[in-house]
Amino acid sequence: MNGMNSFNDLELSRIKTRKTMQATTFDLDKPAKVHLLKAGANDVLFDVKGKGYISNLWLTFPGWFWQHWNESADVDQSILKDMIIRIYWDGASNPAVESPVGDLFGNGLNEISNFTSKYHGMSSGGFFLKFPMPFRTGFKITVENLHNTFDADLFMNVLYQLDDNLPEDAGYFHTRFKTSRLENIADVPMGEFEGKGQYVGCNLAMQGEQRGYMFFLEAPEYIWVDGEEDAGIKGTGLEDYFLGGWYFREGMFQGPLHGVTAKDPLNASIAMYRLHEADAVSFEEDFKMAFVNPFKEWSKERLKPFCYSSLIFGYLYKPDGPGKQIPSREELQLWYRVKNIDHQSIP
Repeated sequence: MNGMNSFNDLELSRIKTRKTMQATTFDLDKPAKVHLLKAGANDVLFDVKGKGYISNLWLTFPGWFWQHWNESADVDQSILKDMIIRIYWDGASNPAVESPVGDLFGNGLNEISNFTSKYHGMSSGGFFLKFPMPFRTGFKITVENLHNTFDADLFMNVLYQLDDNLPEDAGYFHTRFKTSRLENIADVPMGEFEGKGQYVGCNLAMQGEQRGYMFFLEAPEYIWVDGEEDAGIKGTGLEDYFLGGWYFREGMFQGPLHGVTAKDPLNASIAMYRLHEADAVSFEEDFKMAFVNPFKEWSKERLKPFCYSSLIFGYLYKPDGPGKQIPSREELQLWYRVKNIDHQSIP
């Protein structure tokens, strides 16, 4: 154990044999720093060949805030749902990562909230992802703009390491996205993985139709692996899974591996994340997770409509994703209320 700790302590000092590269939207020849993603477009931003892993993905774009350099520009926070990022590994037909930008970076409510976890976050205007994302022959990143009229200026940098010594057991990074309005239904399906792999966390945003309603937080996590009929992992409440308590009594907080990025009881909205390292959930064949509210049996009259948007993170041995996960734009824009969070600040 001491040897392992010493190795981890010295990890940053170990000189590695690899080549560090960065794919970027910056193009001196155009000249432009951005990729113009027109309304309705679905563009390939990067198509990289080689073996290694992505170590940092960063992006930003205007549109969700007032632009002091272009005062007539539209402001529409829905772009956080309308912009869809997809990542393909090793020439796969289906993306392993497919998510609205807001949900991928822990801002699923269409409301920007600054936070910095160990692996993802939003830091004062920039979105970042630091999950290690291996590839063996290459990766492709596309971005789609589902907005009807809004053209987006997209800045993106993808730092990757070309490394022939990629471990044999390094899995491919995957996400699974779900969103829905639930009319008096207590259960919140979070997602499924098929194949051998491990679950490493999730983002979850929720909102009650009735202001002040947050009873959906009574639902504990249920996790089934490898065909279990009875979930092998059950909890005591939704906020308990995210390592809080009493409906997150003390409000918002952020930590390296768990946090509450938004909480507004009056608006009946909340956004949370939890990431797993040593406590990652391994599976041989399949994985399924949901939050199941026991009050559907105990006290049905307390259940009221709410909506949610979730993204689970995991690693699988296979590079190919499950196929289409993103519903229509109308289904994505499901929140009952969206708070205007634009501070209209001038740098």
